[in-house]
Amino acid sequence: MSHVQQVLTVEEARKLQESLGEPLRPGLSEAELTDVEAQFGFRFSLDHRAFLTAGVPVGDRWPDWLHGNPDHLRKRLDWPVDGLLYAIEHNGFWHPSWGARPRVLSNALAGAQRCLAAVPQLVPVCGHAYLPGIATASGYPVLSVYHADVAVRGWDLRGYLRHEFGDAPLAEEPADAREVAFWSGLSE
Repeated sequence: MSHVQQVLTVEEARKLQESLGEPLRPGLSEAELTDVEAQFGFRFSLDHRAFLTAGVPVGDRWPDWLHGNPDHLRKRLDWPVDGLLYAIEHNGFWHPSWGARPRVLSNALAGAQRCLAAVPQLVPVCGHAYLPGIATASGYPVLSVYHADVAVRGWDLRGYLRHEFGDAPLAEEPADAREVAFWSGLSE
């Protein structure tokens, strides 16, 4: 079985959560996960669903989808796009795939927002670490996002948890590593 096809199981997620060093709340039910998705307008990836079904880490870095402040959760969901808009406004960032940068800042921001509306929604895992909200998929990299700085923190959720909370080094990029449209290009 290739790297991409290995869906994180709830049982494996529970074992990985033991290394987090964080208290855990009971996992979310299918109905609770679906309610969160409906409330915030995104979908969890298969791996993220398994992780949250196994348990919900408690702490400032972890989003509390069931008991957290909805405004705070919305800000965390908006963080990647808002960070890019900040980088456009304050650091002159512009992605080549967007064509020529408009000279008027408000037009540049509006154009970027249109382009960013078409890229995968990033869903917070922990701190600035995000998974794409691609509902029927697994094995996507966990990306650290801060403004226009994007870095791979794990080639999948399993690798991220082992690297960030265990003693495993960040693995070499697998030959069949998945890419997150647009976002993976920022990490190169």
